[in-house]
Amino acid sequence: MSDLHIQRDHHLGLPRAREVARAWARKAEEKFDMECTYEEGDTQDTLSFTRAGVTGTLLVDAQQFDMTAKLGFLFSAFKDRIETEISGQLDELLGTPSTTSVA
Repeated sequence: MSDLHIQRDHHLGLPRAREVARAWARKAEEKFDMECTYEEGDTQDTLSFTRAGVTGTLLVDAQQFDMTAKLGFLFSAFKDRIETEISGQLDELLGTPSTTSVA
C-alpha cells in the first residue's frame, strides 16, 4: 500500500468549501468510479471515498482541505500521476495554483 497526502489552504469559509468538496466528489464519482459519502460537522466535514484499490478521506474546514488516501498495490505504481491529477482538480476548483504541500 502507498499513502497519498494532499493539503490545500483556502479562504472560502466552510459553506463555500463544502460546495467545492462536493464538486470534487462528483468528479471523482464520474471520472474514477469512486463511491463518495459526505458527512457535515459543526466545524469540519468528512468526505470519504472508495473504490477497488483506493480508500481515503477529505477533511474540509473553513481554512483547509486535507486529503489522505491509501492506494493498493496496482494503484501505487501510478501514485505520482494520481497525486498530480487530484492536485490539479483541487487547484482548478479553488481557482488558484498550488501553493501548499503535496506530501
